[in-house]
Amino acid sequence: MANNKSSNAKVLLGIGICIALGLAMSWAGSDGGIYIGSVPLFLLCGMLGFVLHWLVFVPSFFAQTEHYFDLTGSLSFVATIIVANWLISDSGARGMLLSFMVLAWAIRLGIFLFSRVRRDGEDKRFRDIKPLFWRFLFTWTLGGLWVLITVAAALAAITSGRIVALGTSAYLGAALWFLGFVFETIADRQKSAFKANSENEGKFIRSGLWSVSRHPNYFGEMTLWIGVAIVAAPALAGWQLLTLVSPLFVILLICRVSGVPLLESKAQEKWGDDPNYQEYVRNTPVLIPGIRTPSKQHQ
Repeated sequence: MANNKSSNAKVLLGIGICIALGLAMSWAGSDGGIYIGSVPLFLLCGMLGFVLHWLVFVPSFFAQTEHYFDLTGSLSFVATIIVANWLISDSGARGMLLSFMVLAWAIRLGIFLFSRVRRDGEDKRFRDIKPLFWRFLFTWTLGGLWVLITVAAALAAITSGRIVALGTSAYLGAALWFLGFVFETIADRQKSAFKANSENEGKFIRSGLWSVSRHPNYFGEMTLWIGVAIVAAPALAGWQLLTLVSPLFVILLICRVSGVPLLESKAQEKWGDDPNYQEYVRNTPVLIPGIRTPSKQHQ
């Protein structure tokens, strides 16, 4: 019983930290931004992700399902951008470009992830935590924080009181976003097609973009958010500049938290003794095409 109380206390502390970080980011993103009455528009839109995640958490917990987690994340991005544009009379060409970039990414990825979890039947990451109310709530709260920090730079630029004309940096950022978006989309489709073929059951993919990177979808994800930050940067000033942590946050998640380390560990467990997989790991960059780093399994 004491262990349960201690565990719940840690989870509640984690939820509190997530909310505090969200409020801190909202304060920074609101600096010099537009207000709706006495409320900063950045704060109003930025907290939508938390609210939507908490609302969907309730029926998800009682139904013991994680099927709507990724979809809720995507809908949170969409709602954040749509509400921001709805409440602004004119966000300028930069704001419209950023809105398109975020919406296109969120809608595409949301549909893909929701279809995948429906097809697979479950997301194994949630298997052990679904029955635990506070841990499951913590995960959904983290989802809200993920949305806010990831979209922060774009949202700060959209809700900024400064309208800056598009220039060379915006075109560079848009080009990077397009490269990343195409890379991620193609990689996801190639893997889905590979897994849909019954002849590939139990095998790992090493064709298409997966021949130049072991995680080409993640490479695309990082690239497109760097592009978003580059487009947003000229419209930011003061404390708003802290929102440029957005792509760094995405890179941290992918490279050190729930992306590459988790999948690499699972792949090593499954195919680590397969000579073909060992050869694939030796000769294929883990993330960035053309840049190989020593694999821990083979050092």
